Amino acid sequence: MLERLRSEDRFALAVAVRRWGYPELNNLTVHKVGSLSGDMSWGGAVDATDTVIHCAARVHVMNESSADPMSAFRAVNVDATLNLASQAASAGVRRFIFISSIKVNGEGTVEGKPYSASDTPAPADAYGISKLEAEVGLRALAERTGLEVTIIRPVLVYGPGVKANFYRMMGWLNRGIPLPLGAIYNKRSLVALDNLVDLIVTCVDSPGAANQTFLVSDGEDLSTTELLQRTGVALGKPARLLPIPGSSLEVGAALLGKREVAQRLCGSLQVDISKTREILGWRPPVSIDEALRKTAEDFLRQ
Repeated sequence: MLERLRSEDRFALAVAVRRWGYPELNNLTVHKVGSLSGDMSWGGAVDATDTVIHCAARVHVMNESSADPMSAFRAVNVDATLNLASQAASAGVRRFIFISSIKVNGEGTVEGKPYSASDTPAPADAYGISKLEAEVGLRALAERTGLEVTIIRPVLVYGPGVKANFYRMMGWLNRGIPLPLGAIYNKRSLVALDNLVDLIVTCVDSPGAANQTFLVSDGEDLSTTELLQRTGVALGKPARLLPIPGSSLEVGAALLGKREVAQRLCGSLQVDISKTREILGWRPPVSIDEALRKTAEDFLRQ
């Protein structure tokens, strides 16, 4: 995001970080902050600032060590977010852009019935619940103070530097490992990092973005099988996929206690971005194949 914002002369940037040592921060105003909490002082970090883009969060923890995960998620994703937004409003900040999550909507959709920004939220885990609570608190703060709040709920984000499951998937494809995912007919929305960043930049000064919630995706939904095939093309390593029915994979995963893994691989999760298009006049500038190519090139360099 910094690269994109720096490329536009109209922005003067200040960045808050928890540790030093990032070369991309050279020649920027940098504020070092501690662990995010509901009582930390942001000092001068929000003074003379027009717009705050809040991306930091406690995200999915694979090996949870907290005795009370819900409280841990709330401390960072709710309390720290509302604390920052409150201090921003007091400092005269005009707009607060909050990067939320599609998990506020829920965990999956019926094919052909995508989530929309106006759906009744149905988060299913502590992360999604904490993001919803932050959204509710931000909207209340906006009503009290006049701070303009823009909420963006991304789906799965991929791009150069992607980690976790997407990174592992590319590793399997690159090594030519046969995968039992050649007959999955679900539909999932994804968003390339470049497309998400473009939407965030659009929301910085678009009048229509004030006090709105937007869903974001690449505008083209893929099955797991299609995603693997097109990622294989980007890597130059054709995907070796075995045509095992998705229903069989779900049964096997359930027996192994991996029902959530099967849901991500076989289930659908689609979003409707028509509101984002209509209100902001926004279109995803990068195609899926171009974004996969850039992601694959970065992966192979590493």
